[in-house]
This record gives sequence, C-alpha cells and structure tokens, in this order.
Amino acid sequence: MNQETVTAPGEPTVGTGHFRTMFPATARGAHTARHAAERWLATHRGRPESEPADDSMATASLLIAELTANAALHGRVQGRNARLALTLTPTTLRIEVTDARGGRLPVPSPDARGDAGGESGRGLLLVASLADAWGCEVYPPGGKTVWAECARRA
Repeated sequence: MNQETVTAPGEPTVGTGHFRTMFPATARGAHTARHAAERWLATHRGRPESEPADDSMATASLLIAELTANAALHGRVQGRNARLALTLTPTTLRIEVTDARGGRLPVPSPDARGDAGGESGRGLLLVASLADAWGCEVYPPGGKTVWAECARRA
C-alpha cells in the first residue's frame, strides 16, 4: 500500500498535517487503510502517547471505517484503487475517500431508519450523525470523493 505523509510548504506544521494512502477497493484494503490512518492520527493528535485515545479518535475511526468500507462495497471498479486522505488542522479533521465509481452519488436512504432488520443501508446516516459536516463531490474523469469533517475537541 502506498502511503505518504505530507506537509505543504508554507503551511503551519504545529497540529497540521496530511495523510494519503491508496488501497485496493476490497474489504481487506479498506481495513488496512483504516488501521494505517489510525496509527497516523495517534501520532499526530497533539497529545502524549501515554494519554488514552479520546472520543474524537473513536469518532474519526468510525468515520474512516464507514467511508472506506463504502468505497470497497459501492465504489469498486476492477483494477482501480481507492484513496483515503486525511487533513488535520488545529481545529478540524477532514476525511476524504475517493473511489472510481462516479455514476451515482451517495445519499442517505430514507428507508434505512425504519429497516431495523436490514444488514446495510444505514452507513451514511451514521456518517451524518457523527460528522460535523459531510458531502460528496464528483472526481473527474470518473469517480467521486465522499468527505466528512469533525471539529477537533480540546
């Protein structure tokens, strides 16, 4: 898996950073990308290693897991990878997952709330309830980026 941590020139380095990784659009690829992102966040969250993870880390992990799993399940195109990107600023964490299938942009299913027995269909409702903001953008030439933002808690 290709990973890189980037800080742009001229960008403040205290509490700001970028993480990007490509992953196969499979369940295993999504799992591996999520764990790599969690390790990166643990080292860049601005707290001592001895301090336990907080609720914002748990929220970030859930959002990363849901968005990467959705890319593997709904955005898979044979032979094309997906991309996970994190941007961490002093005030916000932005999570972006880009996949190769752009024909249909995701929307939360209105029926998902009432279908308690179903095994899927509630992922975007989870994203909407956990994130401070989220959305989807077309990614040219063919694909989409689904993103979520969370305010960093003091």
